[in-house]
Amino acid sequence: MDTAEELTMNVADVVTLPAGVENIDAEDAENPQMVSEYVDDIYGYMRELEVQFAVDPSYLERQTEINDRMRTILVDWLVEVHHRFDLLQETLYLTVSLMDRYLERSNVARRQLQLVGVTAMLLASKYEEMYPPELGDFVYISDNTYTREQILQMEQHFLRTIDFSFGKPLPLQFLRRNSKAGKADATVHAIGKYLMELTLCSSGMLNFLPSQIAASATVIARDVVNEPDMWTPTLEHFANYTLDSLAPCVSAMKAILKGSRECKQQAVRSKFAKSKYMKISEDRELLAYISTL
Repeated sequence: MDTAEELTMNVADVVTLPAGVENIDAEDAENPQMVSEYVDDIYGYMRELEVQFAVDPSYLERQTEINDRMRTILVDWLVEVHHRFDLLQETLYLTVSLMDRYLERSNVARRQLQLVGVTAMLLASKYEEMYPPELGDFVYISDNTYTREQILQMEQHFLRTIDFSFGKPLPLQFLRRNSKAGKADATVHAIGKYLMELTLCSSGMLNFLPSQIAASATVIARDVVNEPDMWTPTLEHFANYTLDSLAPCVSAMKAILKGSRECKQQAVRSKFAKSKYMKISEDRELLAYISTL
């Protein structure tokens, strides 16, 4: 290969970014696991998928026996089950996503709602976990309310209802990208994760896409630690949102955060008060921030 050909290839490999935007993938070129050549295309495709798999925020109005309060109680219980089984974070987000997608398409009796939640976590575990809980574990955790056969039957109906599709992106995936773009330390990233999990119990957050929720969590987390440059050009570029466009989601998330200590559903707050999660729900800066809301 002559010098001219080498120069042509090098120029083609240069990533062109807007002024003031850092190339956050520059140091990953030698690491094949980071797929730096394709990462922008991957996240672009994820943004297409999150729109494709978006759930109608008003779907609960079409349910005849269940309502928003029941969904909230179920999700709070699923957070406890997830923590007890010590499952991956992705499994929890996928569980709630699958549950909402199923409930959007299928009218469910009140007595079957917990079965839907259990089945959603079973499927999410099979998809995300290397060693998912056994079927008997889900029978036990539901206090034998449902038999193995009932869960298996629901699993089949569940898969047909969601068209065997598990591809909806999760807020956690976007948060990791934002944390990299914002050079977030462990505390800021942990606050972001806590904020996003708090939103799981609120059906009102179905009005926002996973990428919006992740970007809003990043904004608030940076605000909590008094980050001097709230929303850098690099963050705006890679999150693909301006501060103004995030305002409604940020406002909704702040309202959830404000009421997090007084609401009846405490599974997420209790979980993030443990050492494994840096006791982030009891962080002094975060508590001081909540008092200002």
